This record gives sequence, C-alpha cells and structure tokens, in this order.
Amino acid sequence: MTALAQVFLWFLLYSFLGWVYESILVSVQERRWVNRGFLNGPVCPIYGVGAVLADLLLSPLADRPVALFLIAAAGASVLEYVTSWAMERLFHARWWDYSDFPLNLNGRICLPAAAVFGVGGVVIVRYIQPQVERWTALVPLPAVHTLAVVFALLLAIDLAVTVAGIAHFDENLAAFTALVQGYAAKAGDNWQWGRDALAERARGWAESSQEILGHLRDAASHVLNRQQQRMIDAFPHLKSMNHDRVLETIRELMRRHG
Repeated sequence: MTALAQVFLWFLLYSFLGWVYESILVSVQERRWVNRGFLNGPVCPIYGVGAVLADLLLSPLADRPVALFLIAAAGASVLEYVTSWAMERLFHARWWDYSDFPLNLNGRICLPAAAVFGVGGVVIVRYIQPQVERWTALVPLPAVHTLAVVFALLLAIDLAVTVAGIAHFDENLAAFTALVQGYAAKAGDNWQWGRDALAERARGWAESSQEILGHLRDAASHVLNRQQQRMIDAFPHLKSMNHDRVLETIRELMRRHG
C-alpha cells in the first residue's frame, strides 16, 4: 500500500510538471496566459502516466541513454496516439493536432514531439526520479497515505466534473449552430461559419458590430457550459469532428471578447 501511495504521489508530481510545461509553452505561442489541461486542476495526467511508466519500466536502462531515449520516445508516442484516439472517440473532438508538424502520423503524434518526450524520459529516469525517491522517502508514512487519499479524492471529483461538463460538447455545438442559423433565417440571411467569415461580417456591421458580437457571445455562453468554454480556451487547436467551423467561430468570438 505504501509503495502504491508513493507511486501515486509521483504521478501527481509529474502531472503537475507537465501542466506547467504545457501552460508555459502554449502561453508563449498564444501570447497570453493559457491555463492548460483537460482537468480543472493544475495537472496533465498523460505526463504523469508517461513519467511513472518510464520510471517503473525503463530504470534498468538508466546507464544506456541512447536506448532509454529511443524507447521513451516510442513509448510516449504510443501513449499520446492512443490517448488522442480514445478522447476523439469519446467526445467527438481532437484536443491536439500535429498536422502542421513534419513527420506526423494522422496529426496525433510527430517526430519533434517524440524527440522532446525522449529527452524528457532520459532526464527523468537518470536525474529527476532518483531525487524524487529520496525526497518522498523522507516523508512520514502516515503523511504519504493521507496525501494520497486526499489527492485521489480530489482527482476523482475533478475527473467526474470535467467529464460531465464536456460530455455533450458535440450536441451543444449543434445547438449553437441551429440557434444562430435560426436567427439568420428570420433576418433573411444565410450565416457562414469560420474565423474569416466572422471577421468579414464584423467589418460589414460597422458600428453595430460590437452589439451583434455581444449577442453572439451571449448565445454561445448560454449554450456552452463553463467547462466547455474553458476547454476551448485551454486548447487553442481543439477541433470538433462534426462542427469544426462552428467551433472556430466560437473561438474567434471568445478571442474578440478577451
């Protein structure tokens, strides 16, 4: 039980470090603060899973950095691909897309990302994890068990809230589509979706554009819950398999509001 609790705390640590890395990376790319992560809390579990698996399975390769790099890169890529595929099947959306990166596979993984994960695997297994094990060994066992239980409950609650909030994302995008198209039909108009189409409309609306944009944002806020809006903000390249142009329009509305 103690070993399991320690491994879980390692998982949380690496999940947090992954969240820090992702948040800084995406914030620099977007030139604004982005609170990255599928969950509400400051964790990216895919990093925690990958790091713990590397620690448990690849530690015998600690003195063979080339082999460690190659296996860590390959293993992380498999984990990333499977996670992308599973989340797309569950929520009808793709949370990241490497289509613009060289040597990518279906946009789910790519060679540059694999190389980063390979380097990360070497650094974690050879340098970080030995220190982490020393630190956790200094924590009294009752505290380890208590922390593990508390954080496990918090993580379970966060996961339940997140899944419940994002579960009907595709249906809500369809509802927003119908709502806006209905308004346009009443006005004798034909609404066109997409970022460029919205920008063109805004230019044509002139002084009334802010009022109209406000109505559209209100409609999006009414149809999409806070969890779904947070997800759109956290993943600037989030794509809907069925309503991607609609999602692009909503993202542009949120950007203009910001």
